[in-house]
Formats: sequence, C-alpha cells, structure tokens
Amino acid sequence: MRFARSKRGLRLKTVDACFQDLKESRLVEETFTMDEVMEVLNGLQSVVHSEVESELINTAYTNVLLLRQLFSQAEKWYLKLQTDISELENRELLEQIAEFEKAEFTSSSKKPIIDITKPKLVPINEGGTTELLNKEILRLQQENEKLKSRLKTIEIQTTNALDEKSKLERTLQDLQIDQENQQDFIKAHDLDDLENTVAALRDEFQKTLNDQTENQKSLEQNLAAAKHDLLRVQEQLSLAEKELEKKFQQTAAYRNMKEILTKKNDQIKDLRKRLAKYESED
Repeated sequence: MRFARSKRGLRLKTVDACFQDLKESRLVEETFTMDEVMEVLNGLQSVVHSEVESELINTAYTNVLLLRQLFSQAEKWYLKLQTDISELENRELLEQIAEFEKAEFTSSSKKPIIDITKPKLVPINEGGTTELLNKEILRLQQENEKLKSRLKTIEIQTTNALDEKSKLERTLQDLQIDQENQQDFIKAHDLDDLENTVAALRDEFQKTLNDQTENQKSLEQNLAAAKHDLLRVQEQLSLAEKELEKKFQQTAAYRNMKEILTKKNDQIKDLRKRLAKYESED
C-alpha cells in the first residue's frame, strides 16, 4: 500500500502540473471565445486522459507482477489457491482498507502521529504451508520406517544366504573328496578298459593288414592272368590276319590282279629297253 500510495501521489502531481501548465500558458487573456475555451478544454482533456490511462495500465500490470510472485511461490509449495473476483468490489472491505490506510499513513499536510500501539494487519494464516510441511515430514517418516523394515528384512536374507553358502561349501568339499576317490577307481578301471581296447584295435589292424595282403596277391595274380590272356589274344589276332591274307591270295580277284601287275611290269621293262636303244642311236 505504501508503494501504491507513492505512485498515486506522483500521478496526482502530474495531473496538477497539467492544469498549472494550462493556466500559465493559455490563460493569459481576460476574455476567451467559445471556440478558444473548447480548444483549451479539449487539450486539457487529452493530457489528463493520457495520464490517467497510463496510471491505470501501470497499476494493473503492477498487480499482475505481484500476483505472479505469489503464484510462483504457491506453485513451489504445491499449494492450491482460490480467488473470488466478486470480493474485489466489496464496498465494506474496500472501506476497511481505506480506514487502514488512513490509520497507517498520515497526510502530507499533517504531522505524523507517533503511536507505538498503532493497529497492524492480522498476519496471513500459514496453515496451508505448515500443513504441507507436516504432511511431507509424516511421509518421510513413514518412508523411513519402510526403509528400516526393508533393511532388516535384507539383513535376515543376507544372514540366511551366508548360512546357505557355508552349507554349500561344505557339501562341495565332501563332493570333491568323493569325486577324487571315484576318479582313482575310475582311472584303474579305465586303464584296463583302455588296454583291452588297444589289444582289440591291434588285432583288428593285423587282420585288416592280412586281408589287404591277400587282396594284393589276388590282384597281382589276376593282373598276370590278364597279361597272358592279352598276349594270347594278340597272337590269335596275328594268326587270323595271316590266315586272312593267305585266303585273299587264293582268290580269283587276287590272281587276276597279280597277272595284270605282271603284264604291266613286263610292258614297262620293254618300254625302258626301247627307250634306251633310241638314246644310244642318237
């Protein structure tokens, strides 16, 4: 209210200054015409209208900024605010605020009244914030109790797990001892089995080797027999060719051809003799 009162006083001084400037600048003559009076009043109206409008706009914006601060704080504390716009025009409340202003601030034309016991506004009830803090503390205490209970449960589970681990380690040691004893027995038994297996493999290998040797001998014998058969077939083929040639020589066509070749040879010899005789005469 002190801030609003100061701003209001400045604006009133500005309005007074507008009238004073008009008096000093325009009201210098004794008589004015109606048009001159209208011009003066219109000019004064424009100036005063501008000043009052600027003050009203500035007051509205200032109130918005103040409410914004309050809303930001309420949002931070998760408070729910409720407003009643109709209360802004409640004449009774407005008169109470006016009386408070009169009692709280003195007029500039009067000396301030020093009163140690001057009335104060009743502080705003902070029950909402306190209640919220109490709820938060209660929630944290409940969560703390839950964590303690959970920690105790985890400790019990950990102890049981350690006991189970110790039991398993002892069982594992017993199993390792039994396993070592069984391995010694198994090693001796496996050694006998291994020797028997090696002997069986050796016998099987020897048998396979003997079979391969016999197969090799059989193959060699078969190869030799095949060579003999080949030579015999070649010999029979040669005899058959000779027999065929002999039979061909005994045929009539062969004899006729032989006679023709003999006659031709005789003619060639006769011609050679004649040719040699003519060459000698030349």
